[in-house]
Amino acid sequence: KRLDCHPFPHCIIKNFLSSEAFVENLQRELLELNFHEKSNDLYKFKQSEDLKKRTEPYIAGLRTALFGRFRSWLGDVLGVELEPTVDISCARYEYTDVLLCHDDELEGRRVAFILYLVPPWQSSDGGTLDLYTTDSNFQPQSIVKSLVPSWNTLVLFEVSPVSFHQVSEVLSQDKCRLSLGGWFHGPSLERPPRYIEPLVPRSPHIPRDETLLLEWVNPVYLDISYQEQIQEEFEDNSEIQLKDFLKEEKFREVNEQLRLSQIQWMKRGPPNKRCCEVASLETVPQCVSACWELLHSEAFFLLLSNFTGLRLHYLESANASREKGVCQPGLVASLSTPVCCGELRRWSHGGYTLLHDGEAARAEYALDLLLPFGCTGWESEFGGFTCYVANEEDEEVSADHSTNSVSETHSKGFYVNKLIIM
Repeated sequence: KRLDCHPFPHCIIKNFLSSEAFVENLQRELLELNFHEKSNDLYKFKQSEDLKKRTEPYIAGLRTALFGRFRSWLGDVLGVELEPTVDISCARYEYTDVLLCHDDELEGRRVAFILYLVPPWQSSDGGTLDLYTTDSNFQPQSIVKSLVPSWNTLVLFEVSPVSFHQVSEVLSQDKCRLSLGGWFHGPSLERPPRYIEPLVPRSPHIPRDETLLLEWVNPVYLDISYQEQIQEEFEDNSEIQLKDFLKEEKFREVNEQLRLSQIQWMKRGPPNKRCCEVASLETVPQCVSACWELLHSEAFFLLLSNFTGLRLHYLESANASREKGVCQPGLVASLSTPVCCGELRRWSHGGYTLLHDGEAARAEYALDLLLPFGCTGWESEFGGFTCYVANEEDEEVSADHSTNSVSETHSKGFYVNKLIIM
């Protein structure tokens, strides 16, 4: 046994089950279960049904041992009375599967456990259990310990406001990271008030006229009759994807400068919410700055109004939009001066943003735009998609991939020179 309190209390018990034959039979029974794909913004892996009522002899035997004598011993060690609640299931992580940073906190969970039933495993195979330090706001900072799964090893850790951890992406194409996991229940530790991040600064449009659109935007999208067709599509689908949106020479110039210039990139966290790099706009080259100005200009706000029917500019008639059946978000319609916010982000392997606690309470109507660069030849297996999760749902709505596009949809990736709006 090895007990460690850094970065939070956890215990590693090797050779947890004394009978090798029992462990092998347990593994066989688990692999014969039906597994269901679990996938959303936080995780991707396969999970069995709840095992608390399974009658297979080795699964039942382990369950009895864990939630019987072992639970009593664990309660004595912690000095708390653990409830007889049984919380146990089996998980299979295979190539590219992952479970991103989270703290496991849910009412009643006191101790998490994972029993690994894996083949010989190295850190290069991925699938490590990574433990995070936390800052003064109880937000995760950085990984300070990575536990490599090993056969018949049990890991326990106390569920608390600082128990942030992840299962890193499985990198092996021919190994299965099989484990049994769950929670022992008891009185929860006191939780401090949840930290609420300050809102990203917002600004009204920049006063620039239509000459900026003429300089940057494909002329086909400036045609009024074509804008009406786009608006109809947006009304029907709540999203639009506009191919070859920027003039080709402009798109090429920005794309090249993003690749070659010495932009300062800053890592953005915390990892339970995002992991990406954000550009310091003071360091971007002139053509990138001009593209940024386009997206924040008054002329572009009006163009978006014509594309969507939303009242993002005073020249867009709210009444006319309602007559066309466009849902008028209360926030946008009530603002005399619509505002916007955005970032220039760089993505690499392991980058992500997550939905997180508090997001639903602060949710508001907004128009999402995404304009990717550097994604020529992008394939769906490369990842990099945006998924939308419906309120009160666990699984993502759908998936897809894109470049030179604006907006994000249910699940969007990267295409060349396309504007996606949702």
